[in-house]
Amino acid sequence: MSDSAVFSKHRPTHPEIAARFPDLHPPFDKQSATVESNRCLYCFDAPCTTACPTHIDVPGFIKKIASGNLAGSARTILDANILGASCSRACPVQVLCEGACVMHRYNKQPIQIARLQRFAMDALHQSGAALPFAPGPDTGRSVALIGAGPASLACAAELRRRGIRAIIYETRPLPGGLNTYGVAEYKLPLVESLREIEMLSGLGIDFHFNERVDREMLVHLEREHDAVFLGVGLGAIHQLGIAGDQLAGVTNALDFIAGYKSGAILTVPQRVAVIGAGNTAIDAANAARRLGATSVHMVYRRGPEKMSAFAFEYEHSKQEGVQFLWHVQPIGIRGSKTVEALNLIQLAAAVDDSLIPLPGSELELPVDLVILAIGQATHSAFLAEAGSAAKIAFDGGRIVIDRATGQTSHPKFFAGGDCTNGGREVVDAVADGKRAGIGIAAWLEVQHGRQ
Repeated sequence: MSDSAVFSKHRPTHPEIAARFPDLHPPFDKQSATVESNRCLYCFDAPCTTACPTHIDVPGFIKKIASGNLAGSARTILDANILGASCSRACPVQVLCEGACVMHRYNKQPIQIARLQRFAMDALHQSGAALPFAPGPDTGRSVALIGAGPASLACAAELRRRGIRAIIYETRPLPGGLNTYGVAEYKLPLVESLREIEMLSGLGIDFHFNERVDREMLVHLEREHDAVFLGVGLGAIHQLGIAGDQLAGVTNALDFIAGYKSGAILTVPQRVAVIGAGNTAIDAANAARRLGATSVHMVYRRGPEKMSAFAFEYEHSKQEGVQFLWHVQPIGIRGSKTVEALNLIQLAAAVDDSLIPLPGSELELPVDLVILAIGQATHSAFLAEAGSAAKIAFDGGRIVIDRATGQTSHPKFFAGGDCTNGGREVVDAVADGKRAGIGIAAWLEVQHGRQ
């Protein structure tokens, strides 16, 4: 059964969460946006455009803001990145477009590209205008897309613009993937993710929610559709595999973030430990502080120079009041019915960079909540038993694709996003989906001829 595409009207942000998670970077007003857009040098061979995985014409959209053409600016953004609104909030621009800005060469602050992009996209949303694209003439072709995250959404948009039906199947009750469920609320509020997808749904994308695709259903979808796009993301967060990790008070970062974003979690205990040192771990630790924890420790087995989180995220977390324990590893969780303490041991690096526990260095950290953020498993095992989908090649659990087209080793299957790259940024998933949508359309044209 196809579900309604009206999402955000039924899921407003809980007022308590809105109060605790205000915008990390407040939006520009019209005057500030005009001033900032006029700082841009409008480079002909713009490094910011090259640094963007979706290659938005950054000087082009900024110049339109400077001239007051906000609708034209939004169209320029959307033509390259259909999820331009969420990417303006969630992208690590410090290491992408803004990190490449030529202003750095002159020891000046880079152009605030993300805030300008958000300004243009917010103006489009607030105007009530529809998406500035229309579906292409119907080709009679259809594609099933598994998962409703950024990769599938971007792929579906490209398909619809070319007149190909796009039917998305999603396990959860809402679309957006990590945009909706896994990005920190102060970066990308749940309601903003859903508002963007409401506009996107105007292209005529069909959504089926609460629909888990297993191997039997995948065989059916392959038979019923002209192509299948796999945007299944990653699986569950890894477990510690130590004593006590099944106690009440042990959770994982993605469930924790999804819980507070939905309003199901409004407070946390006083003492929290987050295991891991990636960007998701940082988001969980910051959230714990904002939800009332007085003591939040991030626990990592190596030093800060090895953490996978971006440096600017690390600095932000320190400002939030998060404390860091380096070169330690959990060896047990103590508690009778619920978590009471985290047992740790100090580690030293050997000559070959392996880690060696130091005898006699055990310590105990009193905690009430342990949040795991130590990487995710792959979510593709069901493909190996799903008829001809078993022909799809994998590398370390990741689906192998042609990076130019998104096509897998089975020509009818395409893929993109975290299931192919192991978990990168939202904008990378959008770029994957965009390439796959174009690639699918081109492949179908070869298979069936131009309609």
